[in-house]
Amino acid sequence: MLSDTRQRKRSKQREKVLDVVRSTKSHPTADWVFHEVRKELPNVSLATVYRNLNLLAESGKINEVLCDGQLRFDANRDEHFHFICRSCKGIFDIDETRVTSPDFKLPRGYVVQDVRMDFYGICPSCQASQ
Repeated sequence: MLSDTRQRKRSKQREKVLDVVRSTKSHPTADWVFHEVRKELPNVSLATVYRNLNLLAESGKINEVLCDGQLRFDANRDEHFHFICRSCKGIFDIDETRVTSPDFKLPRGYVVQDVRMDFYGICPSCQASQ
């Protein structure tokens, strides 16, 4: 009986972590997700949030995005790229899905399961403030 209670609790925490990641387009860090989850689940631990973020990423419900050595999370599962601002460190979704070189082919025998391409530069907001 105790294991059922724990399982429901973990499931409730995982659902809240997923809800928090889905609620933003800012590509949050685990720490940001932790602080947001604690607003509704004040007893949740940082370790629990990390564990659930990892489980959600492994199950394909969210993506991991590495930005300047910091792991962030993205609930947008649609095919898209990211623009990373070198000034504010913001990560922005780029919905452009065309490949720039239609002649590009992998060597024989490779199977593509995922494509990640990031663009780096200065976002419009940072350009305006310079």
